[in-house]
Amino acid sequence: MLTEKEIHQLAMNVVGEALEAAGFEFLAVNSKPKKDPQFVCLKDKKLHFVVVKGCCYPQNPKIYDAVLLQKVKNHASNYNARTYFAGVGFAHADDYTLPLDKKAPYVINYDGLQEIN
Repeated sequence: MLTEKEIHQLAMNVVGEALEAAGFEFLAVNSKPKKDPQFVCLKDKKLHFVVVKGCCYPQNPKIYDAVLLQKVKNHASNYNARTYFAGVGFAHADDYTLPLDKKAPYVINYDGLQEIN
C-alpha cells in the first residue's frame, strides 16, 4: 500500500505539472506534508500560495481545513499574494474500494485550483 507521504508526493506531482503547464514560475517548493504552502509561485507578476492535499477514495479531495487555509491566506496577505487549495484524489483504477499500491493503476480526481477568498 502507498503511504501518506507517497500519496502526498503523487499529489505534488499532479499539481506541480498543472501549475507548470499553466505558466506559473516556482519560487519555492516545500514537498513535506503539513508544511504549508507547498508551492509559492509567480504568474503575471503576482504571487500565489498553493496548499496541496492528496487523499484516497472515499475521501473527497475538495474538502479542506478552513482554519489552516485561513492561516495561510493571512500569511499570504502580508505579501499581497493569492491563496489556493489544490486537492487531489486517487483511487485504484480497477476497483475504487481496493487500496492503492505501487504497481496498481490508479485514477486521479483533480479539478484544478480552488481560490480561497
